[in-house]
Formats: sequence, C-alpha cells, structure tokens
Amino acid sequence: MREDVDWILENCQVWAIVGLSDNPSRAAHGVARFLQQRGRKIVPVHPAAETVHGEQGYATLADIPFPVDVVDVFRRSEDAGRFADDAVSIGAKAVWFQLGVVDHEAYRRTKAAGLRMVMDVCPAIEWRAG
Repeated sequence: MREDVDWILENCQVWAIVGLSDNPSRAAHGVARFLQQRGRKIVPVHPAAETVHGEQGYATLADIPFPVDVVDVFRRSEDAGRFADDAVSIGAKAVWFQLGVVDHEAYRRTKAAGLRMVMDVCPAIEWRAG
C-alpha cells in the first residue's frame, strides 16, 4: 500500500473530496486546506454542492466537468464503495479512503479496474511521514 500512497501523493494534482462541506469542524475541511497548501486542486463533492476554500462544489462525482486524478472519500465505510465505483466510472486514476474508511470489496473492484487505491489513511499524515 505504501507504493500507492507515495504514487498518489506525487502524481495526483486534482483531488475530488467526497463529503467536503464548508464546516470547519469536519476533518475533510482541514485536509482539503492542507492539500491546497501543497499545490493541489481540491474539488468539493457534497449533495449541497457548496463552495469550499474558494473552490466550486459539485453534488456528485459525475457532475464534475473536468478530469479528476483521485477521489478522496470522507464517508462511512458502508457508503464508501459506491464512490470507489463512481471513481472508476469517471476515469479517475486513484481512490483514497480516509482514516476509518475500509471496504475490502471496493478495494478489490477498484484495483481490478486498474486504479491505485489506499484505505484507512490520511494524506496529511502520510505526506509528513513520507
């Protein structure tokens, strides 16, 4: 998995962040800011389609009108698999499940489709550790 973590951090510039809202008390809010500070473009994906950190939000991954490199999922494990499937559908290069988000079946499907994938890790922690 470390190889996929490193590859995503080095090669993925556009991060669609599923579950990102304009609520500063949520972990996704801080991680999105962290990614922006490292030069990454963030794309909020939330049913409310809110603008977060100056970036236009979209209700679904399919609504994003430009290519996405990685889909970063801040949702419960039982909901996360459908976003991994959506990542495959939109042609993303990778899927990142945040801390506490684990779905082994989604992992197998996503890897079988040729995408990089990591689970139960945070880019802010991994960036510092790498």
